[in-house]
Amino acid sequence: MLSLHLSKKNFVTLNILAGILAAALPVSVVGQNCGCASDECCSTYGYCGTGDDYCGTGCQAGPCYTSPSSGVSVADTVTDDFFNGIIGQADASCAGKSFYTRAAFLDALSLSPQFGTVGSVDDSKREIAAFFAHATHETGHFCHIEEIGGPSMPLTKYCNPTYTQYPCNQNQGYYGRGPLQLSWNYNYGAAGQALGFDGLNSPETVANDVGVSFKAALWFWMTNCHSIMNQGFGATIRAINSGECNGGDSGAVQSRIGFYTDYCSQLGVSPGDNLSC
Repeated sequence: MLSLHLSKKNFVTLNILAGILAAALPVSVVGQNCGCASDECCSTYGYCGTGDDYCGTGCQAGPCYTSPSSGVSVADTVTDDFFNGIIGQADASCAGKSFYTRAAFLDALSLSPQFGTVGSVDDSKREIAAFFAHATHETGHFCHIEEIGGPSMPLTKYCNPTYTQYPCNQNQGYYGRGPLQLSWNYNYGAAGQALGFDGLNSPETVANDVGVSFKAALWFWMTNCHSIMNQGFGATIRAINSGECNGGDSGAVQSRIGFYTDYCSQLGVSPGDNLSC
C-alpha cells in the first residue's frame, strides 16, 4: 500500500541561501500575481518586497533572482507520452484519472518559472524526474486526489496550533490533497496566501480545482525541494516525508527511488548521487 501521508514537518522559512543568490542575475518575470509594484517581487508566500527574502527562491513574479537558464523546455520534456505513461497506469475507476491533466500541469508552471529550467540540462531533467517520482508515489500514478481515508480522519490530525499565523478552522481537515498530497494547516495557509485561495477555510479547493492542485504542488516543491536538489534525491524525500527516512518506512523510500530512477532513464539523465535518505 502506498504511503500517502505527508508529515511535512519541516516548514521552510523565508531564509534564503544568500551565497547562491549573490552570483545570480535579476531577471524580469511577466505578471504580478500579488499586485506588487513593478520594482517589487512577489515572494513565495505572496508578499511584496525586495531583496533575497522576496526575490530569491520561490519568487513568483517581478524582478526575481534566478540562476542561468538551462535552456530546457518543461513542456517539451513532459511530453504527452511521458505524462500519459504515468497516469495510464492508474485504474479507469480512479478519481484522478479524469482530474489530473498534462495541460493543467503546464498551465501551473506560469507561477513557478524556475521549475526545471535552471542550472544545467541534467539538473533540470533531474528536477522534473524527481517531482513526478514523488507525485507518482503519493497519488498512485495520479489515481488519488485525496489522501486515502482523509475525510474520515479526526479534524485535528493535521492541525498544528503553534503556527498561530495559520489558525486551523475547526470544521476543516488539512489532510493530503493534490499531486504531492499537501497537508497541515501551515502549508494550506501559506499556499493559499501565495496562490490566492482560502487554504485554511477551503482546503478542498486543492482537490476540486486541478489548476490550484498543480499550483499548490509546485508551490510546495519550489518552497521546500527546488533549492536542495543539488543534495541528491534523498534530500527531497526528507523534505516531503522525513518520517520515512532512517528506517521509518524503507519500502516507501525505495518506491520513490524506483520511480525517480525510471523517470531519469526515460529523460536520458543519470540519477546522480545520494538517492536515499
